[in-house]
Amino acid sequence: MSVRVHELKRVQRLPGTPDDVFPFFADARNLEAITPPLLRFEVVTPDPIEMRVGTLIQYRLRVHGLPVRWLTSIQAWEPPDRFVDVQVSGPYALWHHTHEFRADGDTTVMTDVVRYSIGFGALGELAHRLFVGRDVDAIFRFRESAVPALLPRPRALANAPQ
Repeated sequence: MSVRVHELKRVQRLPGTPDDVFPFFADARNLEAITPPLLRFEVVTPDPIEMRVGTLIQYRLRVHGLPVRWLTSIQAWEPPDRFVDVQVSGPYALWHHTHEFRADGDTTVMTDVVRYSIGFGALGELAHRLFVGRDVDAIFRFRESAVPALLPRPRALANAPQ
């Protein structure tokens, strides 16, 4: 039985250079603030979480009321340009999330590409059509509005006269 892989891609322009923006994403605890409150997402890994290739991060959340545990591994760590996290165990048959940060003048173009699969054959595809695809899309739409509000003011603007 073949497993269908879905892809979600989001591109967002953020204030500041990648050097300004990347540290926010380098703090795993910030995931709690950029995940919809309905999911009751919590990073369970104790502090400090040193981000590097091989770092494991454990989460706890609720999906449609059901408790879920999720473990991811950092597979690539290239500050301030890129990092990749991959599910080790959790709700998906595949979760591969690439975060890229590209300078564009005094802003950053952030690109998220998530490749994911539900598994469970036709039943998984039905679940994807009914709610999983919409749920993943909603999480990233929430992030699109949450991230700019939470980012620290870029250094260039922080040092500018008021």
